[in-house]
Amino acid sequence: MDFMKSMAIAASGLRAQSSRMRIISENLANADSTSAAPNTDPYRRKVPTFTSEFNRELEARVVGLGKVEIDKSDFRSKYEPGHPAADENGNVKFPNVNALVEMTDMREAQRSYEANINVISATRRMLQRTIDILKA
Repeated sequence: MDFMKSMAIAASGLRAQSSRMRIISENLANADSTSAAPNTDPYRRKVPTFTSEFNRELEARVVGLGKVEIDKSDFRSKYEPGHPAADENGNVKFPNVNALVEMTDMREAQRSYEANINVISATRRMLQRTIDILKA
């Protein structure tokens, strides 16, 4: 595998993980938001998916961000009768976002991002060593 191909494959991983972290950040930002009015749904958690695509220019498979799915799990509900979004029973719907799950996903995405950076760094070092050998 040549150097540029390995860097391009790692760069596709960087883009995919960066998009994943953006979606997770959006979930975390909306974790405690409520709906604007009673009996309406609040923010729904988004789940990123990945695709494996064949890049003809590279003649290799690269990763890409696939469809962003909507989590269909139930909303959290709290009894807060004074809240503007409370229903007739005093319950308020909160997003189906679990901050602990999101932080775990974020850490995993960060580690994957760092792994791709390490691939690019190692490839650059190998390329520099090859140039140094050719100079000698």
